[in-house]
Amino acid sequence: MEYLKAFLVGGIICVIGQILIDKTKMTSARILVLFVVIGCILGGLGIYGKIVDFGGAGATVPLPGFGYNLAKGVISEVDEVGLLGVFTGGMKAAAGGIASVVTFSYLASLVFEPKEKE
Repeated sequence: MEYLKAFLVGGIICVIGQILIDKTKMTSARILVLFVVIGCILGGLGIYGKIVDFGGAGATVPLPGFGYNLAKGVISEVDEVGLLGVFTGGMKAAAGGIASVVTFSYLASLVFEPKEKE
């Protein structure tokens, strides 16, 4: 049942992204940023936590989950160290993900040859 819930939540997030791609003139980069910002806002309001409780990895793996992780880290750090946590909390909470992205992006750049769009 856990897999089904994750599939449903992740699938709904993907469907929303696909609708934005098909029905708007937004670029994929803007849609990605929008998803992260929405995840931050919903995480800060406590709404995305309920989605994570229901959908598990289906909610934490996609981009809104990254925004939620940033918001959760900031809230936690502000509770612990005060106002300085606004600047450090998100980075501490997402450090593993950020390090992975940088590492695998670098490795991909070594393997593949980038080309400009024509």
